[in-house]
Amino acid sequence: MTRRAGFTLVEVLVALTIFAMIASAGVGLLSFAIDNRLAVRDASERTAAFQRTRALMRADLGQAAPRRVRGADGAPEAAFELGGEALFAVTRRGWINPGEAQRASMQRVEYRLVDGRLERRVRERLDGARPAEPQVLLENVENAQVTAILDGDPIADWRPVRNRPLPDAVRIDLTLEGYGPVSQLFVVAGADA
Repeated sequence: MTRRAGFTLVEVLVALTIFAMIASAGVGLLSFAIDNRLAVRDASERTAAFQRTRALMRADLGQAAPRRVRGADGAPEAAFELGGEALFAVTRRGWINPGEAQRASMQRVEYRLVDGRLERRVRERLDGARPAEPQVLLENVENAQVTAILDGDPIADWRPVRNRPLPDAVRIDLTLEGYGPVSQLFVVAGADA
């Protein structure tokens, strides 16, 4: 009796079992790689958002102007303010005007912590204007504290001093979910003006 060439049922089952194990390992590896890619992307986006926030704060405080403004209700506001509804508010120079609209080259900027979001608001005009819609800079901010520094001394409750409408520097302490506490120090360029 001659034997026909081919595989027995047991050999086919063993081959299918090995293939299934290799395929499931491949799916697991692919799933792990995708999860890692998403985690890295989220971390990169969060780091990029933090760096953009830092750059905006550095630009706003680095171009601070000792100009007082009037709020939407007409009440005077100092060139730099701490506390109140905003973490801090500052009048800044350097508002670019590519369309050459008739407006000031200065801008009022305020930073707020609202429901775990760090927001930046600007006013279209210096005097008598309400802030525009907020720009969300960071999310998952657990705590924020701003301290003015004048002559090397931290001042938690800033009040302008005669002939010194701006502090020398500003320390911003943020507690970010997943990062923990982050402390930053920014020089206020218009302080000597």
